[in-house]
Order: sequence, then C-alpha cells, then structure tokens
Amino acid sequence: MDYAPNTEEQLQQMLQTIGVDSFDQLLADVPAELRIRALDLLPGLSEADVVQLGEQLAAKNVSLKQATAFLGAGSYAHGIPTAVDSLAARGEWLTPYTPYQAEASQGTLQAIYEFQTMVCELFQMDVANASLYDGASSVAESAVMAIRATQRPRILVSEVVHPHARQVIATYLSGAQAVIQEIPSVNGVTDLEALGKALGDDVAAVILQQPNACGCLEPMTQAGELAHRVGALFVASVYPISLGVLQPPGAYDADIAVAEGRCFGSPPAYGGPGLGLFTTTNALTRRIPGRLAGCTVDQSGRRGYTLTLQTREQHIRRERATSNICTNEGWLALRATIFMALVGPRGLAELARLNLDKAHYAQEQLCTIPWLRLMWDQPFFNEFTLQADPAIDLESIQRRLLRAGVVGGYRLAHWYPLWPQATLWCVTELISRDSIDRLIKILKHAV
Repeated sequence: MDYAPNTEEQLQQMLQTIGVDSFDQLLADVPAELRIRALDLLPGLSEADVVQLGEQLAAKNVSLKQATAFLGAGSYAHGIPTAVDSLAARGEWLTPYTPYQAEASQGTLQAIYEFQTMVCELFQMDVANASLYDGASSVAESAVMAIRATQRPRILVSEVVHPHARQVIATYLSGAQAVIQEIPSVNGVTDLEALGKALGDDVAAVILQQPNACGCLEPMTQAGELAHRVGALFVASVYPISLGVLQPPGAYDADIAVAEGRCFGSPPAYGGPGLGLFTTTNALTRRIPGRLAGCTVDQSGRRGYTLTLQTREQHIRRERATSNICTNEGWLALRATIFMALVGPRGLAELARLNLDKAHYAQEQLCTIPWLRLMWDQPFFNEFTLQADPAIDLESIQRRLLRAGVVGGYRLAHWYPLWPQATLWCVTELISRDSIDRLIKILKHAV
C-alpha cells in the first residue's frame, strides 16, 4: 500500500472501523488469482520528467491530423465549427455540475431543453431525454424499457447491429429474466424472413441499426411493420449525420430511436466520451430513462426551465426506478446543441450529401483495384464493406498504408470471423478527393 497517500496509522484505523484485522482479510472474498499483489510503478519523477514521459507516450499515437483515416465502425470524424469550442468552453458551461437546483441552473436547463427539442425535430419523434452515457447504453436502455413496457421477456436484435451495442445489451439484461435472440443477416442486411419466423407474442422489441454495422441500409419500414404485427416495439439505432438524407425514425413508426451523438460537435477522442441520444413516443414518456428538462412559467408569468422528469433518482424512486442511469452527458449535449444550431437543417443535408457522394466515389475507385470488390450490392451512406481476394494479406496491406500516413478500413473479422477478408471503409466530408486518389495509387502498387 506504499502508493496510497495514507499513513500506516490511518490504514489501521480504517481496518478497525471496518472490523477486519488486515487487508488480506478484507479481500478474502476475492479469488487469489484475481488479486494483484503489487503494482509495477515507476519511481517518483519530477514534473519535467513526467511531462517528457507523457509526450513520449503520446508520440506513439497517430492522430487524425497526422494521417488520413478511412476508419469508421461506430466512431466518426466530422468537421467541428470553431464556434463550438469557443462557446462550449465558456466558464458558465464548464463549471455547473448538475441541474438539480433549477433556480441556479436556468442556463444549463435551457440548453438541455433546446437540445431535446432539436433531437426530436431531427428524429421526428415525440420526446427526447437529456442524453445518456453513449450510443451503446442507449440501445441497451431501449431493450430494458421495451421489456418493462410490454411485460414480455424476449428481445430480437439483428446480428448487424454494432457488436459493442449487442454486448452492452447482454450486460444490461444478464441479471434479468430476459432472452436475447440474434437475427441473422443475408446479403449484408437483416434477414426479414428469419425475423418473421422469430417473432411471437413474447417479443418485447426488435432492434435494428440504420445504417448497420456493415454500412448497408436496412429495410426499416418492413422490419417495423413485422414487429408491430405481434405487438412488439420497434427500436431504431441510427447515425445522426445520415438523417440529412435518410428517413428519420419517426417516418417509419419507430417506437424508440437512439443514436451515438458524438459526431455532432465532438471529436472521436480515442473512442470516448460518448453522447447517447434517446427518443420515444408520447405513449412511452413515463418509462423513458434519465432526465427530461421542461419549460414552465413562474408565479410572475416569466418563462423558466426545470427538470420535469427524473425517472431514476434513487432518493425518490428506489426500486421503482426505470433505469440506473443517474446523469446525462451535459457538456457533449451542449456541444451537439451548438453544432445543430450552427449547421441547421439545410447545412445538415449538405453535410450528409458530402458524406454520401465522397463515399460512393471512394467505393467506385477502390473497386477498380483487381483484388477488391464490393461485398454486398446494397445501398449505403458513408461506409461500405469490401471483400479482398483470399490470397491477399490484409495485415501487410494495412501496415503499408500506415507507413504512407493512411489508416485503412476496419477488419470485420474482429467482429465476424466468417468474413476474414472483409474490410469496412468510411469516408466523411473531411477526406478530400486527392486523399482518396492517393489511397488508390498506394493500393494499386501494394500487390
């Protein structure tokens, strides 16, 4: 315990208070093989040495400013207007922690209210909450909410929903009397025939992703109709930028629509933090996880904002809480609000069109390489899956690209072992035509 900032006397006092004689006794219930006897820590360093070590470690990373990245797979780099950083960095936003005390948090509550309003307009849904931890937790919360709302135990989730989201669903429901059934895909999209056979009056929800984890566009309207025929809820996990050109969830009667919203004004940041977007219908409002900020008037008739709904708070609802989510991603939600206000509906449509056009140009050029082909003939937004010839060493190709300052597509074999030669490529508005042409030139000389 020499790394803990406590004296030996303080440590003994804590042990006595707890009622044990030693730290080994305190940890007796933890299996021995899981215990770490000592941490392999560096000796104490000066501030200058720590800064130097940090810079050396950071230099091992390749940032998006140093390389052209064709990676997506759930984490996307989009342009961020300078005003987002400037406004979101103001002290009024960075210092407040919680909107509990409405009289002291009117600015924060107004920002959340406007965030909810914009998300509802974008998704064409009735209600949006104040945000959740990330997109994956939003998907999992939708499954929990569907089970509570329908009193049914079975969740049907497509195998081409992002694997991370499916893992979080399994974690959330691991202690519940629930069954998670994966629906297979065919030709890159959810198999509707298999979905129809799996449906029954014990299904709480059907969960699909649009575009899916392979980049393909799903038959959302048909899937939703199948779910509703048996009284199940239909959950859509969407990519917010794509809503500039694709149908919003409300247009195909989704009961719950969720998303990872970090692409609105926040960078990928090595995978985090995330911004979970969660929307639903008026009928399900009282079951929504997290918080809702509402607009009201005070005794003098002045407009004011308050937390209208706190469906979890343990000091209020305890075992009747609809979710264990106890806060929201306030600062990232603020950044998303500023981003949406700056870009506007027309700007979002233009942004989505740029992504769509550049991705299709890249796909067409990549398919001129003899050993690459489009894996599925399906519509896509800004991601697509390519299949390489069996003889191609994709790891060697990836290393060659990296030496040239290019990060290639994501190996889908990490998620789907049956697709060993598949790579998922993403093109956003930040990738220029020259960068795409340079990629093609490198690949043509790679084999």
